[in-house]
Amino acid sequence: MSARKHPGKFIDQVVVITGASAGVGRATALAFAREGAKVALIARGEEGLQSARDEIENAGGAAVLTISADVADAQALDDAAERIERELGPIDIWVNNAMVTVFAPVAELTPEEFKRVTEVTYLGGVYGTMAALKRMRPRDHGTIVQVSSALAHRSIPLQSAYCGAKHALAGFIDALRCELIHERSNVHVTAVQMPALNTPQFSWARNKLPKRPQPVPPIFQPEVAADAILFAASHRRRDLPVGAPTWKAEWGQRFVPGLLDWYLGRTAYEGQQTDEPDDHDRADNLFAPVARDAATHGEFDRGARNSSWALWVEKHRAAIGTGLLIAGALGALGCARRPRKYTWGRS
Repeated sequence: MSARKHPGKFIDQVVVITGASAGVGRATALAFAREGAKVALIARGEEGLQSARDEIENAGGAAVLTISADVADAQALDDAAERIERELGPIDIWVNNAMVTVFAPVAELTPEEFKRVTEVTYLGGVYGTMAALKRMRPRDHGTIVQVSSALAHRSIPLQSAYCGAKHALAGFIDALRCELIHERSNVHVTAVQMPALNTPQFSWARNKLPKRPQPVPPIFQPEVAADAILFAASHRRRDLPVGAPTWKAEWGQRFVPGLLDWYLGRTAYEGQQTDEPDDHDRADNLFAPVARDAATHGEFDRGARNSSWALWVEKHRAAIGTGLLIAGALGALGCARRPRKYTWGRS
C-alpha cells in the first residue's frame, strides 16, 4: 500500500473506532486514515491493536492511537475518550462497531452468555455514545456512527442474543435522535445497516452448532462496510442500508413478517453453517480476546463481493432522483408539444 499523496476528506479529524483490531473496524480505521484522519483504535486484544496500527502506519496514516479497553466497561470507555482528546484533539467522529455473538438455539444459551452479548453489543454502543456525547454536546459538533445490521430489523434463528442487542440499539438511537432534535443540537447520529460480511467473527465467535458458522450469502467484504461508514460520517443520513439483502430484510419485515418467520425457520439453520464440523474446543472471543493476530478479512474471500450496487444507489440517490424528475419533466414536455393528429371524415 502506498502512502496517501493528497489531503483527504477527513484531514486532521479525530475519529474513534471501537472493535477496531479486526474486520469492519480495522477496514474502517484504515479507510479513515487514508483520508487524512487521526484515528484512535479501541479493542481488547493488544496483538490485534498493534497489528492494525502497523498496517495503518505502513499505509501512510499520520496519527494512530491504540487503547486496550472492553466496551462493556463504561468507565474504561470514558477514560479512553479523555485520553484520546488529550493526545489527538477533540473527537469529531465516534464509530460504535464492537460486537460479540453466540451461534446457538435459545435453549442452549446460558444466562451468562446472553448477558455478555448484551453488554458488549448493546451496552457497548450505549456507553460509547455516552462518552462521545459528553464531549460533543458542549461543542455542539460531532457525528456518532452506529454500526448496525439488517438483523436490527429482522431477526434470524441461532443468533437471538445478538439480534436482541441490535434491536435494542435501534430503539436507543431513535430516542436519542428525538432528544437531540429537541435540544436543536448539531450533533448527528446515524446508523449503518450491514449485510453479511466476510470478517473473522465466524472463526472466533462462540459456536454450539455442529458445523462451522458462516455468513448467510450474499457476502460482502469489510471494505464495502468501511465505504458505507465513511459516507455516513460525512452525510447527514438517518440510516444507511448497505446491500440489497438489507433492503429485503427491512421491507420484508415491514410487510410479510410471518412469511419470513416461516422461511427463516426452514432455511436459516443450514444457511448459517458450512459443511465442515467445528472444533468446539477452540478459543472464542466472548469473554476474552483470542490470543492471535487479528485480520480484516475472514475465511470467505472466494465468495465475497467487493462492491454493492445497492450501496451505490443509496450514496447517489439525490442525483438519481433529480435525474428521474428531469427525465419525467422532459417526457411530459415532449408529449405536450407533440402535434395532434386529425383523421379526415371523422367527427
